[in-house]
Amino acid sequence: MIEIKVDPRLKSQRFRQEREADWRRLERLIGKVEKGGMADLSDDDILAAPVLYRSALSALSVARATSLDRGLIDYLETLCARAYFFVYGARETLWGQLAAFFREAWPKAVKGLWRETLASFALLMVGALIAAWLVSHEADWYYAFMPKAMAGGRDPAASTQALRDTLFGGGKDGLSVFATFLFTHNAQIAILAFALGFALCLPTAALVLYNGATLGAFFTLFASRGLGVEAGGWLLIHGVTELFAVVLSGAAGLRIGWAVAFPGEARRLDAIAEAGRHAATVMGGVVVMLFLAGLLEGFGRQLITLTPARYAVAAVTAVMWGVYFYGQRGARQDG
Repeated sequence: MIEIKVDPRLKSQRFRQEREADWRRLERLIGKVEKGGMADLSDDDILAAPVLYRSALSALSVARATSLDRGLIDYLETLCARAYFFVYGARETLWGQLAAFFREAWPKAVKGLWRETLASFALLMVGALIAAWLVSHEADWYYAFMPKAMAGGRDPAASTQALRDTLFGGGKDGLSVFATFLFTHNAQIAILAFALGFALCLPTAALVLYNGATLGAFFTLFASRGLGVEAGGWLLIHGVTELFAVVLSGAAGLRIGWAVAFPGEARRLDAIAEAGRHAATVMGGVVVMLFLAGLLEGFGRQLITLTPARYAVAAVTAVMWGVYFYGQRGARQDG
């Protein structure tokens, strides 16, 4: 009996010819979604997609089992991987997902941390009040909260005129260095306050307290020279956004720490995972807030030198954040 051997390349060619039309259609559907989203698909396309995906998976299984040529198997593996994310993955484009994040996910996550946000804000204010009281009674306490090297002459030894110049453009190089220090300091505090939340809230609380103390010491120094109103405008034009970001970072850290310490009826790991997802959503937006604060610090405060105008910008940003996060209708998200 004569055994006829069939060239594997011919087997692969026939196999491909019988099914290639479905594969090409699946490719076209995936391409439409990757470029424009699900809105570009018809009802028939949406219904056909899962069928085509399962057909491609079946073809891949047969191709592997019968040792068809490597090129065909690689093609099917790539097609099935793309189709998986098309069928089971996100249904929106990147821009659609970003729009949904800023329109709904982020403000809801922040609203859901309202208790932790109040606690974080209270910690910030307590730190500021403690430092203000200490510095007002003994000026040397200023150096405990503001590193001497970074103060750059903005310390109790500086003259009133020198301090005034830092607020209204005199000595611009020194102003820029100190402003950069404040922004970097607050950004580091924000990230650490979130990252260390798992340690039962304690490092997060300490960091927010310290950040408030730095703020209180700085403001008290200027207020003692009759520059309190001016210093407030200098800080708040970007500080409303920047300090709110710090407060939200502290709130995110407190949420995680609370879940670690008091998981409730859920398993501890499940409670931590849920808190982590919630907090991570908040932190995704905090990064944007810090970026905006950097723009306000880098341009707004340098270009706007009138104190009333600085307070006006601060008030507008405060109203905008308040309405954005807490002015939306709907049930409160207690998270």
